[in-house]
Amino acid sequence: MEVTKVVDAKGLACPMPIVKTKKAINELEAGQILEIHTTDKGAKNDLSAWAKSLGHELLNHEEEGSVLKFWIKKG
Repeated sequence: MEVTKVVDAKGLACPMPIVKTKKAINELEAGQILEIHTTDKGAKNDLSAWAKSLGHELLNHEEEGSVLKFWIKKG
């Protein structure tokens, strides 16, 4: 998977991970992939719903210790 941009939202509470993700994805071209790192446990549902509502694709997510990682493909 070729990641175009990485967003570091570790230590930020909702809604900041979504705010940073939105800003970053707006800078990408359709089909490019954004990787997001966050420690906000609520981001799992928030990012999934946000991506789906805007026509982006949540490709994968995983937990590495306290850090949640997400990969979203811009629609």
